Amino acid sequence: MSTAYVVVTVLGAVMAGFSAASVFLRAEWVVKPLADYGVPRGWWPWLGAAKAAGAAGLLAGLAVPVVGVAAGIGLVLYFTGAVVTVLRARWFSHVPFPLLYAAPVVGSLMLAATG
Repeated sequence: MSTAYVVVTVLGAVMAGFSAASVFLRAEWVVKPLADYGVPRGWWPWLGAAKAAGAAGLLAGLAVPVVGVAAGIGLVLYFTGAVVTVLRARWFSHVPFPLLYAAPVVGSLMLAATG
């Protein structure tokens, strides 16, 4: 296991965990766009839980690699859905935000595949 893999994986987990906490704590800069995109309020706890589970899975993957890969794939799918949601809402200037959160997760998966 390379140092780069550990650093990128931990960064991805921290970013996903931060994003989950922001939803759980109803941070205005997170929940207002969700409302603007038309995401039903009842989905918000589930979306936060998905990100939190992905973050935990990435960290668990440092000990059990298959768990980390599954969590990484789940987070990539999650953030792909976020991009689609933003595009459907026609808030094109917001597309970089889910991509920013997905980047270290993709990096972690790539490093896992080459490691």
